[in-house]
Amino acid sequence: MLDTPKATEKSHADGKILQSVDDGVGIITFNNPQKRNAMSLEMWEGLGQALTELRDNPDVRVVVLVGAGDKAFVSGADISQFEKTRHNAEASAEYAKRSEAQRALLGNYPKPTIACIRGFCLGGGMQVAMLTDIRFAAENSQFGIPAARLGIAYGYDGLRHLVSLVGPSWARLIMYTGMRLDSAEALRIGLVDRVLPDDELWGATMDVAQTISGNAPLAIQAAKITIREVLKDESKRDMEAIKAIGNACMDSEDFREGRTAFMEKRKPRFKGR
Repeated sequence: MLDTPKATEKSHADGKILQSVDDGVGIITFNNPQKRNAMSLEMWEGLGQALTELRDNPDVRVVVLVGAGDKAFVSGADISQFEKTRHNAEASAEYAKRSEAQRALLGNYPKPTIACIRGFCLGGGMQVAMLTDIRFAAENSQFGIPAARLGIAYGYDGLRHLVSLVGPSWARLIMYTGMRLDSAEALRIGLVDRVLPDDELWGATMDVAQTISGNAPLAIQAAKITIREVLKDESKRDMEAIKAIGNACMDSEDFREGRTAFMEKRKPRFKGR
């Protein structure tokens, strides 16, 4: 099992979303292992609550998302709810409306996000993972979008992210067949960024998260904003936002601290201002 912190500061969705903080790293755990962390509508809303609280916590500089247990990150949507919440087009639209805000929150998150993936990462789990900035996976991970096997349409945003990561041909193959990919194939096609032995996954993820946490928050925000704009069509890029965050970095206390620490040959103490 992942060696995740046992103490939890807060829980949402009747304990199925756990939220904690460890040395500047916010941790969100999908805690529904009996259903391989399948996402209910309540869990989507709990995810949004956890993301909002960690976003607004000045002590948190990066957020890691992880699944409880060793079977799944998120195995998809909770199909047992479909008869009630997604039984036709009208109900499905309402479901999408209620979960869309949480996906948008994660997709536009101002702090760096990392998905720590072990076991199944399917359907809605893929959507969560693709919305994060960085994806690390255990060797036992499996990836797929079984929408074609369920007779449902995978949403525009999910497919947009899939195409941006793996390209249109692989996106078609994944979507048309409902096939599952192992971690080696996922790494090869660009779906994940690093694959690690199962027992090294959590430690490696936290090492990277804490490295990010120790760097200058404004510089990281500048990188995140600029990369986001690069991925847009040229006509839709917000060059003023890029200029503004660049100026904020150059005028910041952190820039002065970085220069001073370099000259004094010590580790900088960044404050995010």
